Amino acid sequence: MIDEKLALLRAHRNNIGRYRRLLKTELTEFERQFIEKRLAEERSAIEQLAASTFPIAFETANRALANASAFMTAGSHG
Repeated sequence: MIDEKLALLRAHRNNIGRYRRLLKTELTEFERQFIEKRLAEERSAIEQLAASTFPIAFETANRALANASAFMTAGSHG
């Protein structure tokens, strides 16, 4: 089960790399929009898959980010 999820993560990562490379080429506006949409979909898919595969690590990371944001916001008002 974990091997399948890791393989999916790799596939999404590879797709993201491919789309990034394509965005560096000369494209029509339609092609660029299509690739940017696909890139956003791949990023979302990889985030969801990673969060479901490693829920504790992402929960802890999200909590740390929220705490850091709250600390920085509180510090800027004082």
